[in-house]
Amino acid sequence: MNCIVCVTSVPDTASVIKIGPDGKNIDETGIKWIVSPFDEYALEEALQITEAKGGEVTAVTYGPARSEAALRDCLARGAHKAVHVIGGEATLGDSFTIAKVLAKALDGREYDLVLCGNMGVGTDCAQVGPMLAELVDIPHVANVTKLEVGDDSLSAGRDVEGGQEQVESPLPALLTCQKGLNEPRYAALKGIMAAKRKPVDKIEVATLGIDEATDSTYNVRSLELPPPKSEGTIIQGEDDPAGAAAQLVNLLRNEAKAI
Repeated sequence: MNCIVCVTSVPDTASVIKIGPDGKNIDETGIKWIVSPFDEYALEEALQITEAKGGEVTAVTYGPARSEAALRDCLARGAHKAVHVIGGEATLGDSFTIAKVLAKALDGREYDLVLCGNMGVGTDCAQVGPMLAELVDIPHVANVTKLEVGDDSLSAGRDVEGGQEQVESPLPALLTCQKGLNEPRYAALKGIMAAKRKPVDKIEVATLGIDEATDSTYNVRSLELPPPKSEGTIIQGEDDPAGAAAQLVNLLRNEAKAI
């Protein structure tokens, strides 16, 4: 059971994000880059499947040179192979171009499952996985929180309002993985040391026939941080609960416009 896991490198979720001098990118100074947290669920599921059924896990990423650290992390956790499509500086958040690049990278490779995170933390588009599935012409199931894989089919569960939906699909297929599917493992010291010696297959994006400068589907005009939150209002109601309730209703109606 061969699995391909598509991962992306994102700023550590504890990082303080600042806008770069050009106003179109973030300031990468001091940023620690990690595997996108949702991609960790995809990697863990692939590792568990191959541990139970045999086969290999190949981690694939598309991004600049710093993205290799994410692949090394995947190798340290147990991935067998790694593929790095080098590029991405001009395709920030461009889901369709990213999906096209990944589809080209998967061309000619043998796989039973392609696993992606539900979304890349930062852009939060949740589009790359479904787009990739359409481009390589395989069925897909999004937001998977439960999974059973047979020899030639799978049964996947995903949360919906008021319950859980069960979906069956033939293989090969693509899944986007959601929190709750598993508990991602940490890389052990032995795995970290071994990962440093494992080769990473590096591919320049231009060799895939994609020109980032002209093939992108949209351009970032500017980035802005969210406006700072205003201070909250504390209502003192110990001595006059009725008055506090009236004040609360007034604020909700006239300021927050919530009622």
